[in-house]
Amino acid sequence: MAYEYPAGSIIPVRGFTPQLGEGIFVAEGARIIGDVVIGEGSSIWFNAVLRGDVSSIRIGKHVNIQDGCTLHTLHGRSVCDLGDYVSLGHNVILHGAKVGAYALIGMGAVVMDNAEVGEGAIVAAGAVVLANTIIPPYTMYAGTPAKYIKDVPPEQSQELNKRIAHDYGMYADWFMNPEKYSEGSHE
Repeated sequence: MAYEYPAGSIIPVRGFTPQLGEGIFVAEGARIIGDVVIGEGSSIWFNAVLRGDVSSIRIGKHVNIQDGCTLHTLHGRSVCDLGDYVSLGHNVILHGAKVGAYALIGMGAVVMDNAEVGEGAIVAAGAVVLANTIIPPYTMYAGTPAKYIKDVPPEQSQELNKRIAHDYGMYADWFMNPEKYSEGSHE
């Protein structure tokens, strides 16, 4: 049986219909609205909302947007743009920001308009990245407001996010192809 997106999860608005690449998983309760393009192998988890109603949202390949995340923009003043292998932890708010490939935004973090999170950067759980902040590639930021903590080795950041992408791809497959997995097993 072929995987089908949950009813009501893909919502056109203002002449824009979300465009989803191959092998995308959309969990029950997620909403993908308007001018949203998602690259192959990405996953959008329970109750995440991607509101491309006022401006565009572009998501790369093998990105995981975990439970409860909200992505939105300012009309005519900001866009959301995520590179490949980005991980957004549970309940992240990304409002009109750009996130480079292999970056990790920790659970509950907030990234505001026109902020840029560089390739391979890590934003710690609960951090607040203020509008117009530029986080350099391969650095870690934490706190409210978010401040520089340390550099992150590129190979460490890329390996971490490839592993997370692999894991979330496996989790998505559990839902998309349930017949492949034995009942009651956590292996």
